[in-house]
Amino acid sequence: MTYSDSKRIVIMGAAGRDFHVFNTLFRDNADYRVLAFTATQIPGIEGKIYPPLLAGELYPDGIPIYSERQLMAIIEEDVVDAVAFAYSDVSHQYVMELASRVLAAGPDFWLLGTKDSMIGSSKKVISVCAVRTGCGKSQTARKIARILKSRGKNPVAVRHAMPYGNLEKQAVQRFSKIEDLEKHECTLEEMEEYEPYLGLGIPVFAGVDYAAILREAEKEADVIIWDGGNNDFPFYKPDLEIVVVDPHRAGHETTYFPGEVNLLRADVVVINKMDSASPEGVKQVRDSVARINPDAALIEANSALFVEDSEKISGARVLVVEDGPTVTHGGMKYGAGTLAAQRFGAREILDPRPWLQGTLKDTFDKYPEIGSLLPAMGYGDRQRADLEATINAVPCDVVVVGTPIDLARCITIQKPSVRVRYELEEKGELDLESVLKPFL
Repeated sequence: MTYSDSKRIVIMGAAGRDFHVFNTLFRDNADYRVLAFTATQIPGIEGKIYPPLLAGELYPDGIPIYSERQLMAIIEEDVVDAVAFAYSDVSHQYVMELASRVLAAGPDFWLLGTKDSMIGSSKKVISVCAVRTGCGKSQTARKIARILKSRGKNPVAVRHAMPYGNLEKQAVQRFSKIEDLEKHECTLEEMEEYEPYLGLGIPVFAGVDYAAILREAEKEADVIIWDGGNNDFPFYKPDLEIVVVDPHRAGHETTYFPGEVNLLRADVVVINKMDSASPEGVKQVRDSVARINPDAALIEANSALFVEDSEKISGARVLVVEDGPTVTHGGMKYGAGTLAAQRFGAREILDPRPWLQGTLKDTFDKYPEIGSLLPAMGYGDRQRADLEATINAVPCDVVVVGTPIDLARCITIQKPSVRVRYELEEKGELDLESVLKPFL
């Protein structure tokens, strides 16, 4: 077969599932010719090349990565047989609007399922996913890791892809100590996900080639925890699927892709943040679970806040810094930092917009609904510098840091700061230890 006989494909992504779909379904398959990736959500991805070393023998020049804004131009300029949609945390409306544009232009629009992209493991796999970014998936996964470790198991976490740098160097990454974060030139978003595991003494794997990553993780794990970011479904075939839902965004569990896929597949559903959500939101989420997945076990939980030096907040004018993805494409209007500022009596939460520096202005232009908080954007050195400059420009008394990492370790904050931590706290009869019994 020659390439003239192959179906010509464009893969739409965000430097995560798109690469995984290519690796598992298209890389060595001469029936298809992947013309390009398109990218969105993450700044700085477009303009790169998916390198030949990862693309395989069929792609000696690699595969170009364009901005999603160029998709229709690619279709117009080339013969494209199908566009494969391969990213997450977007509304059903958004997906079908894209599908309509592609279909009107001629190509097929593919949504690729779970069967062929999930890789089987020789070890037990527990997946922790969510219906939206920012539901509390990571704190759930951390608690599972602590339970497994306390019972003499050797858990290893494998984190959903975040390869925003040199793709060849990031093919297979292992993190076991804080120094590894610098070694692998991690962004703030990556640090937020990896650092909490390192504090528990649990290694984390991530990267680009998740088949190769799995083989390395299997060498040292009794149980693999799939920590699925961005409400994506797992790259590995799970033995137990745990899915977290968020009553602060009630209704999103059935209106976002592929969050609803996760909810339909869940063995266990965790309703998180019940201590801060409205009763109406909790009821709506509970009713959704009962309607579309009545066989799932249900765990009710709080997202308990722990604040160091909370007395600094009382009566202060504060700047709140929240987890970036949660309040940008995740659409949350607040996070743990905002809740802590309110709970501990801040006099005022300052709006950072008058003092935004550099690329932070672009972030607020793209996500104008962010409001009076500052997302911890740090996808590269420039963004990290702009974040530092913005924080130091805001005339606040205290910076309330609601990110999962010690932000003061990564940037210089020239004013008092307090760090907010949050952990899963089950409140009903059923808890995680109960559902983990088969693995203990």
